[in-house]
Amino acid sequence: MHKPGRLIGLGVGPGDPELITVKALRLLRESPVVAYFVAKGKKGNAFGIIEAHLQAAQNLLPLVYPVTTEALPAPLSYEQVISDFYDDAATELATHLDAGRDVAVICEGDPFFYGSYMYLHDRLAERYQAEVVPGVCSMLGGASVLGAPLVYRNQSLSVLSGVLPHDELKRRLADADAAVIMKLGRNFPKVRQVLEELGLAERALYVERATMANQKIVPLDQVEPMSSPYFSLIIVPGERWQG
Repeated sequence: MHKPGRLIGLGVGPGDPELITVKALRLLRESPVVAYFVAKGKKGNAFGIIEAHLQAAQNLLPLVYPVTTEALPAPLSYEQVISDFYDDAATELATHLDAGRDVAVICEGDPFFYGSYMYLHDRLAERYQAEVVPGVCSMLGGASVLGAPLVYRNQSLSVLSGVLPHDELKRRLADADAAVIMKLGRNFPKVRQVLEELGLAERALYVERATMANQKIVPLDQVEPMSSPYFSLIIVPGERWQG
């Protein structure tokens, strides 16, 4: 009986292909099966990062999201549809793992920082050997391109989701030394309003698709309210310390 394959979660960085780690690149090239998440009809950002490094003999396994941000008709729920999708994807990967083939699941940014890989890890890591290779996450890529140190000395950093309700987001930001706000998209108008109410708008920095070829840095007050993409974030740096 052959040995099961390994499940490998590969963080491939925030977008710039040169930010993939040496270890991730080695394991990518060694893996007979490469799985990647992608929206319908698209190639996917993560795939674009690693495409030039793929070998002809590798088996490519696209995991196509059945839904992304669009509204679903009743009685369908996003949570159930996406949970079923991860169940099916885990089953598909298990077929390769049971056959003794290593499967590298590539993940933009870091696999365990809002990464889709983690949902496969939760379903498979207790049954198969799993290895996770960290990657440069989007908030660090964003801080770099914005030239914005995140936290000084004893400051604490809060990572917040723009999906939070207005009052909850405001409460958490009010208590933060520094913050990164992820998952903007349609939540951008609410997030900007909260920053303005707290007097943080002038300190806040906005970037779309940090480190990617189509990166865009825009002053917060000039962002079109409904144009903010999913791959955008806001950084509120800690107060500068003149040490």
